[in-house]
Amino acid sequence: MNAAAYQLAEKILQLPQLRQAEVADFVDFLRAREQDRALAQAAAQTATTSFAAVWDNDSDADYDKL
Repeated sequence: MNAAAYQLAEKILQLPQLRQAEVADFVDFLRAREQDRALAQAAAQTATTSFAAVWDNDSDADYDKL
């Protein structure tokens, strides 16, 4: 564990039990949000790769200049 994580853990341990539970819920929320963002980025990358042949063609070159 790095120094920042250790300091954070120490601060959390100084909180009352109810507040520690709130911190744990918030951490779970943050982790879920990061997972959602990672999934959205992965889906966007997949879509970009999948549609590359459709988007990158000579007949649509004029639209690329807009």
